[in-house]
Amino acid sequence: MKGWFDAFRNDGGPTLYSYSNRTPVTGDVPLVIVFVIFGTLFTAFLVIFPGVRKERLTTFLTVTLSLFVGATIQVAQYGSSWHTSSATIVSSYSAFSKHKATADIGGYIGLMHINITYRLLPRNEQTNGDVEYNERFWWRSSGEMTSAFKQALHQGAPFPIISLAEYFSLHQEGFSWGSRYREAGYYASIMLWTSFASWLMMNLLLMMVPRYGAYGMIFTGLCMLLTNLIYSTLLPCEPLIAHIEGSILSFNLGWNYWLVLSAGAACLFAGLVITAIDMIFPHQFSTILEVDYDTPYDRHVIIEESFDTRNVRRKVPKIEDSFGDRIMSQLSSKLQNRHAVKEDIEGVINRGYTSHELSEFSREIGDESSKSNWSYPFPPTSRRTINA
Repeated sequence: MKGWFDAFRNDGGPTLYSYSNRTPVTGDVPLVIVFVIFGTLFTAFLVIFPGVRKERLTTFLTVTLSLFVGATIQVAQYGSSWHTSSATIVSSYSAFSKHKATADIGGYIGLMHINITYRLLPRNEQTNGDVEYNERFWWRSSGEMTSAFKQALHQGAPFPIISLAEYFSLHQEGFSWGSRYREAGYYASIMLWTSFASWLMMNLLLMMVPRYGAYGMIFTGLCMLLTNLIYSTLLPCEPLIAHIEGSILSFNLGWNYWLVLSAGAACLFAGLVITAIDMIFPHQFSTILEVDYDTPYDRHVIIEESFDTRNVRRKVPKIEDSFGDRIMSQLSSKLQNRHAVKEDIEGVINRGYTSHELSEFSREIGDESSKSNWSYPFPPTSRRTINA
């Protein structure tokens, strides 16, 4: 059985795990969860999209934009790239050490935290090359950053990480960057959650009333752009320039900021376009996401039926109030008046005397009419029907 179960074994002995098993942090768990959720939703949409036969373009663009905006909001909420800086430094690993090592250091500022990375370059001869740190310092409360800084001192974090974190932990003698970043992140986070609530309402309105969904899209885009405006306004007036062992780290706006800006501008533009189309061509914008789409309760069917009903009612007037009936009634009243005037002039006809032949003829007609129970003195007329 040699060769089947001898992996990592020497001379038939047990498996020996003598190598270093430590791995650096390569991804953020909340961001991975966000990517998995929205990626799964978009993949499911792509799977069912070939079965869509109507409104393909509008449905694809609407779903893609909606998922992109939602993912952007959550990534920016938990991301660490609103203000970033990185540099290559030559510094000692620990304080008061004479050994210098070349390493890459970076600061990645989020809304409620900062990530500080430190990685030794592999060309160092004095130290082991697998040193790689990724430390996160939170400032969700006023004193949390100071507590995290003290904890890093007790744990023995590398000296460059301690030097950079010190800029955010002190709140006196000009070191006010930590409080300013915390204030900017706090209000930007509130606006992002407002944008997320507006995004949920936008999706609901797109399924119920697409016109109002476009209005919600405009509001969502404005909230996201307002988030960028608040964050950039509340940043420290004096830009943070960190000096570490002779190297300079100058912080600039990161990709989270530009991602929110682009998503907000796209959302605002799409909402304005849909609103303009709906104003020029009413009730023309539609997607298959509507609740009653392609059913008897579809809003297009209801609008067309109500339009036809209004036209029928408008074309067929009431019989009693028609203009022709009023003219005929006036003419008939005038004819009756003329007939009465003519009788007064010519005299009254004596109808009391009738001849014998006429009386017998009228009696025969009366006998025949009495035999029929459904005889009327007037001929039958066709009834007029109205299609309501």
